[in-house]
Order: sequence, then structure tokens, then C-alpha cells
Amino acid sequence: MIEFTFWDILRNLVFATRWTLLLSVAAFAGGAVVGLAILSAWISKMRWPRSLASGYIALFQGTPLLMQLFLMFFGLPMLGFRIESWTAAVCGLTFYASAYLAEIWRSGVEAVPRGQWDAAASLGLHRLLELRLVILPQAFRITRAPTVGFLVQLIKSTALASILGFEELLKTANAINNATFEPFRVYGLVAVIFFALCYPLTQYARTLEKKAAFG
Repeated sequence: MIEFTFWDILRNLVFATRWTLLLSVAAFAGGAVVGLAILSAWISKMRWPRSLASGYIALFQGTPLLMQLFLMFFGLPMLGFRIESWTAAVCGLTFYASAYLAEIWRSGVEAVPRGQWDAAASLGLHRLLELRLVILPQAFRITRAPTVGFLVQLIKSTALASILGFEELLKTANAINNATFEPFRVYGLVAVIFFALCYPLTQYARTLEKKAAFG
């Protein structure tokens, strides 16, 4: 058994937290970009893009995230694609995030009063300009709270990347625990770090909900 002081454990966990944060930011940003594309297809006037978007969301919401990560990391190499644990984690979490963000934002689009669509159409705006200038800004304002709430869920979901061998917070904690045999101290600190990351965002989401409720 290797001797680690409390500060040694804490320092290593805090150092590993930067990779958890980086993975969360990359997955959320990628999910937002892909989610916007899925949202655009879902609210299209044509039937086939709506069907594709609906199927995409059903697929990624209806299957476990862990299975999606396994398919990325273990499945793609069998098809001839070499992929590292970081890339597999980012891609898996991006697709997962995009499905949920697209649905969250779709609810916002549907909550925009029909009169706003009619007003945009009366200005002679192209469909894309209607969305970009009139509809989407209102939809995003409506869905700020659930979007932040999903970010909290995404941060916690990054722990699954440890199974792929990616050296984020939980993977580092597992290595330290295997060396120290102090699970309560090690995983207790991991819980505290995740709480420190997620609690402010949770409170912010609640604040946004209150603001939305009172207009």
C-alpha cells in the first residue's frame, strides 16, 4: 500500500478535475451544434427531416449512454476506425447531449406564441431568418433553465468515460483508491468535487426557473 497524505489525494483529484471540465465543455458545445441541426430538421416543413430527427432522438434517448460509449470505443475500431478514449468520450457524450438539447429546445420553439411566427412571416423573412432572428432567441430564453439543468446531468455523466480508460476525475480516483485502499476518503472527495461543480449550476437553474415563472 502506498502512503498518500490527504493533500496528495486532493491535489491529484483536483488536477484530474480539469479533464472532467474539459470533457463537459467539449461535449456540451458539440451537443449544442449538433442539437441545433437536429432541431432545424425536427421543425422543418418537410416530412423526411422530421422523421430522421425524431428517430435520432429516440435512438440516443432510448439507449444507455454507457452502451453508446462502448459502441464508439470498441465498435468503431472493428470497422477500421482507430479511436482514442478521449475522442470516443467526446463523440459519445456529444451525440447523447445533442438528442436531449434538441428536445429541450424544441419544447421552447413550440412554446413561442403562434403570433410570433405570423409576425415574422409578415415581414417577408426567409424561413431560416425567421428562426434565427425571431423564434430561436425566444425559444432559448424560455429553455435556459432546463438547458443549464441538463449541463449538470452531463457533468455527472462524464464519470462513465472512466470505463473507456480516459483519465478524468473518477478514473484518477480509482487509481488512487487501488493504491491507498481508502475508498471513503477518496470517493468522498470525488463526491465533494462533483457537488462543488454541480451545485452552483443547479442553483442557477432554479433562479432562471423563478425568473421565467414571474416573467
